This record gives sequence, structure tokens and C-alpha cells, in this order.
Amino acid sequence: MEVDLGFVALTALTLGCIYALLALGVSIVFASLGLINMAHGLSFAVAGYGAWATAQWVSTAPWAVLGGGLISGALCGLLICSVAFIPLHDKPNFVVRSLVATLALSLLGVQGLLTVFGPNAKSLPPLFGTAPWSLGGWQIQADKGGAIVCALLLMGLTLLWMTRSRMGLQVRAMMQNPEGAALVGIGVRQTALVVMAVTGALAGLAAVLLSQTYFVSPFAGTTPLVKGLIVALAGGLGSVPGAVVAAFLVGLVEALTGAFLGGQYVLITQFLFIIAVLLWRPRGLGGLLSHTRE
Repeated sequence: MEVDLGFVALTALTLGCIYALLALGVSIVFASLGLINMAHGLSFAVAGYGAWATAQWVSTAPWAVLGGGLISGALCGLLICSVAFIPLHDKPNFVVRSLVATLALSLLGVQGLLTVFGPNAKSLPPLFGTAPWSLGGWQIQADKGGAIVCALLLMGLTLLWMTRSRMGLQVRAMMQNPEGAALVGIGVRQTALVVMAVTGALAGLAAVLLSQTYFVSPFAGTTPLVKGLIVALAGGLGSVPGAVVAAFLVGLVEALTGAFLGGQYVLITQFLFIIAVLLWRPRGLGGLLSHTRE
């Protein structure tokens, strides 16, 4: 059986970019807020419907559809923060309480999407055209090429924001030492709202990009949530560089598995990869945070 290695590499890069967007959101939220956001998949699903509604009733222009997904994801992130973080962050057993709250919010959100939009899947218009892109003699599918460019651009802007802006530096301070950040006057609630909005927007872009290949549905966020969590764990929960590296490795494993074994074995090989990484490095590729939050 002949395998097109160029196609495998392109698929791995595309999946790695999308998984990196999801894992970045999970890692940044945990590192800065101590919250394992089980409703991250809800942001993904809501953003998909936001993009679909924008295409139906506003405009099918790529900037409008992408903007609809980003804004919907950010708003969903703000809702999650308002329900599952702000009322609970100073209560005992915050980690467990917030885990249950975000999981309950995710289940309620899925039922709400089912009620409003029904169980039928929706499709988004092609945002990057239908003709393949030509790059150095290679033919790249428009949806994959557009996904790679958009994902890398947003990840770059996010990292630039975290390293150059005042609010980004406050988020990094929360990631490194939440208690010390609070002592110097960094507001936990304000920072949490910004973090959840930004990570919701990351999930929103991932939803729009992935929906170019798959469909928008109430349960669309379940698999991406699982993938985002396992990538974040492999990278070291709380490590942004580790999450990016792990995302591309998981994308490569998925592409190779699909090419050589078949799509039905993808989850098996991915979990075997995660188990191997955690056995080799229990703190993940990037290492966990240097302290345990209570």
C-alpha cells in the first residue's frame, strides 16, 4: 500500500495546529486560574453555531464567519467564568467544585443547543475557496492550508499578547505565582474574565477551522474536549510550550495511524502515545507547575 507522505505531513500539521489551539486554552486556564475547564468543549460547539448563524443571517464572507466563531467562543468563555469560577474561586475544594460546575454547565449547554438548533448537523461555507493552493509544486487543499495559516496566526498573536501587553503579563504572573500576583494588586476576577474570553476565542477559531471538514452539531465539542485534555496532559498540564509540542506530536500520531492502520484505530494509538509519554515523563513534556494548588 502506497502512502502519500506529503498528504500525511499536511494532515498532521493541520491537526496539530487545531489541537494546539484547544490545548493552549486548557493549559492557560489551568496555569493561571487552577481551573480544569470541562466546559471547553461547550465553547467549541457554541462557536460553531455562532459561525453558522453568522453565515446564515449576516454574511458568508470569511472574515465574518471567523469573527462570529471567535466572538461566540469568547462570550461562552465569559459565561463559564461567571458561573464556574467567580462564585467558587475563594471557596474550599475549588478544584473539585469548579470541575463539577463546568461539567454540569457543559451538559446543560449541550441540551440547550439541542433544544434550539435540533440534532441535525449544520455545515459551514468554504472559507478558503475550493481550488487547491500551489506551494513549491505541492498541491495543498484550501481548507487545510487556511486552517494552518489562521491557527498559526492566532497562536502567534496570543503568545505576543501574553509577552508584550500589560494584561498578558498579569496573566503570566498569575500562571507563575497566583498568591504573589494577588499581593501586588492583580485582580483575580478581572484576570479570570480576560483569560476565559481569550481561551474561548481560541476554541472558537478551532471550531470554525475544524468545521470546514466536519459538521457543526450540539455534540461537536465532545471529541475536541477529550483531544484538548489529553494533549494538555501530554504536554504537562499548565505548560504552554509543552502543549504546543504535544499537539503536533498527537496530530502526527493521528495522521500516521489513519494512513497506515485506519481511522478506527486513531483513539487507541493516541491514548497509547499519551500513556507512553506519562510513563516516561509523569509531569508531561513541558512539566507541571512547580506547586500544587489547593
